[in-house]
This record gives sequence, structure tokens and C-alpha cells, in this order.
Amino acid sequence: MLKKIITLIIIQFSFPSTLIAKELNVFACEPEWKSLVEEIGGEKVKAISATHAKQDPHYIRARPSLISKIRRADLIFCSGAGLEVGWMPILIQKAKAEVQPGSIGYLMASKYTPIIDIPKSIDRGHGDIHPEGNPHVHLDPNNIPIIAKELYRRLVIIDPINKSYYNSRYNNFISRWDKSLLEWEKEIQDIKGKNIVIHHKSFDYMFYWMGLNEVAALEIKPGIPPTAAHLNDILQTVNKDTVDLIVVSPYDPPKGATWLSNKTKIPFVILPYTIGGNEESNNLFALFDSSIKILQDALYYK
Repeated sequence: MLKKIITLIIIQFSFPSTLIAKELNVFACEPEWKSLVEEIGGEKVKAISATHAKQDPHYIRARPSLISKIRRADLIFCSGAGLEVGWMPILIQKAKAEVQPGSIGYLMASKYTPIIDIPKSIDRGHGDIHPEGNPHVHLDPNNIPIIAKELYRRLVIIDPINKSYYNSRYNNFISRWDKSLLEWEKEIQDIKGKNIVIHHKSFDYMFYWMGLNEVAALEIKPGIPPTAAHLNDILQTVNKDTVDLIVVSPYDPPKGATWLSNKTKIPFVILPYTIGGNEESNNLFALFDSSIKILQDALYYK
């Protein structure tokens, strides 16, 4: 009798554990995708970001710590469109078969969204351009639900035991995002049509959505830093009556923007670009809230 009771106790406490999936390891290339994974995956996932907001995601080292993390990954989630081409191929060689290109565990966000800035021709003389188009797809808020849907689909395939959990979190996220998007659309109405100078084309998706006009770039060509001659050329064509704002990201060198701002009295701002780009931007909702507020404040009170 005692033996049967002990057996029943063992079954009672061991059997449920077989129904609990292990925590999924997600290797996100950028902070925005880590944040989206945490929105949908909650406590069922453990996500890391290979880059942070103060790093240019085009250029990082495939360091040993990243190799260690990618070896454990059940899902790799990146922007794609050539953004990580300088370092991801080295890392992917060390990853397991389930997350190799073409597998369900290999998710490139740009494969599922409209792509802008696709070059008509490829020429190194044009600078460091992306043949596939602009990879910074997270900065159009209309793209986020599209990518979230594909992420949800992948999580359910990889971890079907927790399908209802992911479904609940996904639906909750989409509901909150749709409400926020309606508010953002109202908030940007009064900044549409403003003229801006950019550093790099990092914010094109956001600025196209906002209806802002890019009239000049501080970089000579994409990926080529500004020179004194180039900045002087810009100075001859812009002033505080023709340009409303100069915009850079947290990882752009501010020297050129500061110089042009001092010469022209055009204000310049640093937009967060991704999660952690400033103190307020601790998730995707806050990223857009903060970006809109920064632009509104600079354009209203310049």
C-alpha cells in the first residue's frame, strides 16, 4: 500500500513537468526585436539583444560572448535586409540547425514588411547602401503588427504547448498597439510637412510615416562621414527659414550636427532610434511616444 502511495506522489509531481516547455532562448540582433519578443513571449522566453542603442547595428564584432549566446538560441530574430551582413554570417555558422537561414527559427523582420529606399543600381561609389533597401523597418509603427504576427506564428510552431499563452499576449499587444497608433496619428498631424536635415537614413521609415521632408544629409554618402567641405556646401543651401530641424541618432557622431546648428541656429535633436536610446524609451510604445514628443517640442519651441 505504501509503495502505491509513493508511486502516485511521484507521478503527481513529475507528470506536469513534462507538459511545461523549457524557456525559449531568443537571440535578437537589435533591442527593438528583443522588446517585441518580450511583449509576445512574456515569461516563456529569455531574449537577449546582440546590440544596444548606442551602437551602430551595421558595425559590431562577432565577439565570443555572442557566439556563446547564439549557440543556445531557439529563435534568431533580426532586421535583415543587409543590416547585419557584416557580422551575422560569422555567428550563424556557430548556431544549431534549427535556426539556420530558411528554418522556422530564423526570422528576418524585413522579409514581411514593405521596403523603402531600394536602390535602382548598386555602385560602391554611392556609398554604403543596402541592395535590399532600407533595413530600419521597426520605425514605421504600421510594420510592427505585421512583424508581431509572424513572430507569434513562429513561437507557436517552436513551442506549441504554450500556444494559448502566446495567443493571449499577442492579442493584448495588438489591441494596445492599435489604440496607440490612432493616438500617434493624431499627434503627428501638426508636424507634417516640416523640413529636416538628417545624418544617416536611419529614420526614413518614421519620417515617411510622419510626412517630414528630408532636405539634406550630413553624411556625404551613406556610411561616409561628413567633411568640412560637405558641411559648408549644406550651409550654403540651408538656414533657419528653410529647415526646421537637424536630427541624429544616439550612435551618430554629433560633431557635424552641432557645427551646422551653431552656424544656422537650426535646432538639432537626438531621437532614440531604438529601445534604450534615451531614458524614456524602455519599450516599443515608449519609443514612439518619446520620438513624437521630442520632435513636437523642438518644432514648437525652436
